[in-house]
Amino acid sequence: MAAVKALFNLKVLFLALLGLISIGVAGFHFIEGWPWFDGFYMVLTTITTIGYGEIHPLSHVGRIFNTFIIVTGVGLVLLFFGAATQALLEFELQSVFGRRRMDREISRLSDHYIICGAGRVGRSVARELARKPLPFVIVDSDQAKLARYSDKGWLAVVGDATQAHVLRELHIESARGLVTATTTDATNIYIILTARSLNPKLNIIARASEEDAEQHLLTAGADHVVSPYNFAGYRIAQTFLRPHVVDFFDTAMNRHMPLEIEEVQVQAGSRFVGATLEASRIRQEMGVIVLAIKGEDSHMRFNPPPDEVIHSGDHLIAMGEPDGLRRLEDSATERV
Repeated sequence: MAAVKALFNLKVLFLALLGLISIGVAGFHFIEGWPWFDGFYMVLTTITTIGYGEIHPLSHVGRIFNTFIIVTGVGLVLLFFGAATQALLEFELQSVFGRRRMDREISRLSDHYIICGAGRVGRSVARELARKPLPFVIVDSDQAKLARYSDKGWLAVVGDATQAHVLRELHIESARGLVTATTTDATNIYIILTARSLNPKLNIIARASEEDAEQHLLTAGADHVVSPYNFAGYRIAQTFLRPHVVDFFDTAMNRHMPLEIEEVQVQAGSRFVGATLEASRIRQEMGVIVLAIKGEDSHMRFNPPPDEVIHSGDHLIAMGEPDGLRRLEDSATERV
């Protein structure tokens, strides 16, 4: 914040200097009748205190005017260089202390997500994780891409995610998940191989740029593969074929709407364990609809009936307002 203010002050002083130079040039031209360039040269030698002397003899009025240029110009020049020095120092200090703060926060990371690639896909992933909020760190070899997120407060590291030492610095051993969102499938495959060797239990989601790359990414060790282009094509076609269905999911997934779809895992000891959906009174007490239940056997049970029994470890795919979903999550994780 201080660095931004220093930059603003520097800009104001620079504009003031330009204004003074313009006034000085016009003054010497109209008061003394000098050519425009002679007036410009006179102003420069005056405010920079070079002191070559008067280009042409000055009248009494001209000397009074030049006195104003000297006092104002020298003051503005001194203020300008002072502000420039302050801005440089504050930027340097901000960079040093900002890096130390980031290093401290990264050293405390655990059960976090690593986003490899700071492009449009990586930015979208980071935005959704930050909205939750969940801990994450972005890594990219392009400093310019990471600089775009400096005002968001996200943890960002310049580095090559294909290198094992870089992923170790991001504490991949204790990470919950990793996203490979670079623009080339070959780089994503290399990142997956490196990450999987460092953390065999890591949940890895990969971006695929080419259609035939999906199988290679899965073979390398990705748990899930997402192709932005295939998804966009499917979405466009469904908007034609099932517009109302698409509108429904847009409403449910819109962050600005009071309706959300969430995944909640039932922990051992929760009051839901062993109870049926009807007995759990999830809909009556929390205003939440359970759309599906996914058990630990990976089998998804859609539109479960009222007598469906909830087991420990089940994932409830539920839809409702945020408050109701939070109460559902609290009840699903709270031991009785």
